[in-house]
Amino acid sequence: YYNKPTQRGIYEHFKAIAEAVEIPIVLYNIAARTGINIEPQTVAKLAGFKNIVAIKEASGNLDQMAQIKKLCNITLISGDDALTLPIMAIGGAGVISVVANIVPAQTKEMINQFEQGNLEAARNIHYHLLPLIKAMFIETNPIPVKTAMAMMGLIATELRLPLCPMLPENEAKLKKVLQDYKLI
Repeated sequence: YYNKPTQRGIYEHFKAIAEAVEIPIVLYNIAARTGINIEPQTVAKLAGFKNIVAIKEASGNLDQMAQIKKLCNITLISGDDALTLPIMAIGGAGVISVVANIVPAQTKEMINQFEQGNLEAARNIHYHLLPLIKAMFIETNPIPVKTAMAMMGLIATELRLPLCPMLPENEAKLKKVLQDYKLI
């Protein structure tokens, strides 16, 4: 979006939505794409609306996420696969995931193991998945995950401009990782 709103502007925007609809609302904090971070104090203020129920946090800032948990009772959801386990350790509830599009059972198992108190098992899955997670971001998301899913025969490769097919060298790296995980 062209404009970079202030924290007040962000609050007023989500307030208008919360007052206009009755469905649950999940905030999405992804400053890398929007150019603006939703500050913890703004999240806490928005959490006062009954239908603002969660935040998908992709700031990469665990301190900020801990502040959100300290300030309010909103459900904290990881928006970064590589940080899912650390986010759960500070009170997060799970992930809205990219990598789960290709390894849903393993992603779910990591979360289940953590929730059951099996930190070592969760940690092992986390470290096992990290190279695959990193491969999902060798180019702009969702290009790699869609390419991976196409390589796995799950979907046809369809990208709309300005997204375009991966560079051949990155596609070769992605293919190698998928082969290493025995996904293709």
